[in-house]
Amino acid sequence: MKGTTVLVDGTTLEANAAMRSIVRRDTGEKYEEYLTGLAQASGVRTPTRAVLARLDRRRAKKSSNEDWKSPSDPYAKITKMKDGRTHLAHKAEHAVDLESGAIVAVTVQDPCVGDTSTIMDTLAEAEGELVKLQRKATLAGLVAGMEEIVADKGYHSDDVLMGLEEVGLRAYVSEPDRGRRRWRGSELAQRAVYANRRRTRGKRGQRLQRMRGERVERSFAHMYETGGLRRTHLRGHSNILKRLLIHAGAFNLGRLLRHLVGIGTPRGLQGRSGRILRRLLSVYRALRPMLLMHASVQVHPALRRPQSTSTFSTASGRPLTTGC
Repeated sequence: MKGTTVLVDGTTLEANAAMRSIVRRDTGEKYEEYLTGLAQASGVRTPTRAVLARLDRRRAKKSSNEDWKSPSDPYAKITKMKDGRTHLAHKAEHAVDLESGAIVAVTVQDPCVGDTSTIMDTLAEAEGELVKLQRKATLAGLVAGMEEIVADKGYHSDDVLMGLEEVGLRAYVSEPDRGRRRWRGSELAQRAVYANRRRTRGKRGQRLQRMRGERVERSFAHMYETGGLRRTHLRGHSNILKRLLIHAGAFNLGRLLRHLVGIGTPRGLQGRSGRILRRLLSVYRALRPMLLMHASVQVHPALRRPQSTSTFSTASGRPLTTGC
């Protein structure tokens, strides 16, 4: 691990809480009870489920986190997932080393908070982990400090770019299309945005963005898709973070095994059947003379078992030997 260039990205995790169990923050009413009260206030004495569903479709901002919460997991927030569904969810953010592809830091964040507000916490956690590695005597001089940060356009803002420039980090953050901007009275932000734009449009910036999509998404696939953590089974950010750290450690261990022996995943033996067969054939060739020598050894005549024969007489009086 070098730690010089760090890739940052986040993803949503479905919480261990159901949308049907949410309650009002002010009164503690369940969702159906709240709709029933609205229907009765509008003149419907005994509303049916169809009436409640029709009334619910007409309402605006019906699932706001300011009004609703989960009684079982207060940290979970109502979030629109990447596949379009609406669930109670958390956000996990990864900081990945460019050179090795290992996960440097993992944080669990509020999904309602923007990426521009959570990136600094993740970078602070990554910096702390790199400092711990630098203090180890066996890794002295091998792990460097952070110098470059690569992120997607969700992390682009004036405050983030100026903050990274203040701490001496070069930013490679994709810039969204915001149209022509006016920089009256914000020369520092203009300087930071233009420097980031110049870096991201270069060949190295484009290559870093491609590497970010490959390395960070690979960690997401291993931990949340193959690892089965896309839906969490724990509640509370601290408990979820402990589980994520265990999976991140297993991911890094797989990277280490692939670096040492070339195999580090359950599917690592795929495509290696020919090499294994050649190894077995080489072992057979080495042992074949010994096997042939063992098969050609003659048994001593004194140790041979005598053959007994049985003789019978046929109807003509001639003896018949069975050979047994």
